[in-house]
Amino acid sequence: MALQLWETLKEAITAYTGLSPATFFTLLALVLAAYYVISGLFATPDQQQRPRSFEEMEPLPPPVQVGEITEDDLKQYDGADPKKPLLMAIKGQIYDVSQGRVFYGPGGPYALFAGKDASRALAKMSFEDQDLTGDISGLGPFELEALQDWEYKFMSKYVKVGTIKKTVPVTDEAASNGEASKTDREAASGGEASKTDHEAKPAEDGPSESPAVKSEETPLVADAKDD
Repeated sequence: MALQLWETLKEAITAYTGLSPATFFTLLALVLAAYYVISGLFATPDQQQRPRSFEEMEPLPPPVQVGEITEDDLKQYDGADPKKPLLMAIKGQIYDVSQGRVFYGPGGPYALFAGKDASRALAKMSFEDQDLTGDISGLGPFELEALQDWEYKFMSKYVKVGTIKKTVPVTDEAASNGEASKTDREAASGGEASKTDHEAKPAEDGPSESPAVKSEETPLVADAKDD
């Protein structure tokens, strides 16, 4: 089959160009070489230096551990500052995605997820602002499975550099319980103070325990009897 195609091609070259196949391919190679040389002479300096600039690109710095930080602290690693690493969190675990800056950096298709815990958005494949959160409550089994796949991808491709600090909100019930405990403590302290004051105060109606004072009138009565 290939031999028949080659024979057909040689016949077509001879019929349309009047040249032998060897001469035709020799001329074609010379034309391509001349085009390459001429295009190199008229290329702009930027085009000539572009391959070199790619070779001289500095490698990415090694990932830096950030430890336990809040979601507000994570926002400063959204890629806006090129001197800072590009971080992203999934299920409370923070990963350095700097090597995927083309996807998660400014202008990338997933730039909206950078600097955030986008677990819910990844599970739902959503780009809505209300889904840019680490809250995964209420997700279905298929969404949770998709989120698990994303987590496995991050664990295998990127370096974990920290975790998100969990903040426990103070509810009204907890606040009321705290107030009740404070009131009970104050009542107990007041009761102890009253008991102490009661023990320290002498009885007004009871007999006096002070020694009897010798009356000065007794010797005068005795003297009157003697007279």
